[in-house]
Amino acid sequence: MKILSIVGARPQFIKEAVVGEQLRKYGAHEILVHTGQHYDVNMSDVFFRYLELKKPDYNLSVGSGTHAYQTGMSMIRIEEVAIKEKPDIIVVYGDTNATVAGALVGAKLKIPVAHVEAGLRQEPKDMPEEINRVVTDHISRFLFCPTKRAVDNLKLEGISKGVYFVGDVMYDLFLKVRDNIDAQKVLEKHRLQRKSYILATVHRDFNTDNEERLRNILTALGEISHKIPVVFPIHPRTKKIINRKNLWNLLGKTRAIDPVPYHELVALLTNSLRVITDSGGVQKEAYFANVPAIVLMPDTGWIELIKHGWNVLVDSDKDLIAEKALNHVPPSSIPKELYGDGKAGGKIAKILVGEDR
Repeated sequence: MKILSIVGARPQFIKEAVVGEQLRKYGAHEILVHTGQHYDVNMSDVFFRYLELKKPDYNLSVGSGTHAYQTGMSMIRIEEVAIKEKPDIIVVYGDTNATVAGALVGAKLKIPVAHVEAGLRQEPKDMPEEINRVVTDHISRFLFCPTKRAVDNLKLEGISKGVYFVGDVMYDLFLKVRDNIDAQKVLEKHRLQRKSYILATVHRDFNTDNEERLRNILTALGEISHKIPVVFPIHPRTKKIINRKNLWNLLGKTRAIDPVPYHELVALLTNSLRVITDSGGVQKEAYFANVPAIVLMPDTGWIELIKHGWNVLVDSDKDLIAEKALNHVPPSSIPKELYGDGKAGGKIAKILVGEDR
């Protein structure tokens, strides 16, 4: 069996590290395509090296641009690869432009599409990620859900065939990395003490491209940084906008650093007091690390963490961001295995190669 796997951004590298290994274990011939959506070395190449992903068979070098440009160019170049390679299945991950591009190519060429991380839904409905995941789910043959809530979301939209609750593949990798990192070495590198700092990440376009929202978030980080250290691995797009708008002064004592490799992020997460983020992946990883997250969004696909009181939604309210970052106390317990048992990758591979359908 030949499987065409498509990645383009950090969370997809993480998911592919798990699923790709399992696909090869079960005898699939995997062709890996990197669209090049994350072209910065710290956002891309370093993940491939550390996560021991196979070298991409194709790098499409799409790079940055508008959503239409990224989606359109990815479709054109993925289609060329798909026609040449003639895969049995196309695997896409998450909710990026690379995801919907790969799914659309598969649908047009009548190649079955498998969506890893299917069924997530959130507001606002016009956010690019939401559009991408809804379209992808409705044209996929295999829908691999990370939570039972995701399965229910699909049922509400009339999708029940080909739906599997497998758990979250990011949990698989998190457990593996957590048990093999030298966390103290990472803390020393960044001059940090365990549980004495807050970790922050900001990259969603509705936060970075809206100056009022971005100013509120950066101002909140600045206020917090005067009371507790804030470490801010800064996304290239966020850095570019801060430079263009000259907003650095808002950050106060916040320590803006370059994006970090996945193992360093796991170490920083695990040892932080709280996390401030608009990343869907980091929201979950914080939970995996037993650390509460302050979520810079009006809604989230990981709503179960909000409902259980572990994470809290603050949108871009600078006062609420600061108050919750400094004072939020999560419940003493939360249901286990919200995201499966850490064996999602193997379940997905077995289904795709036909051993467990």
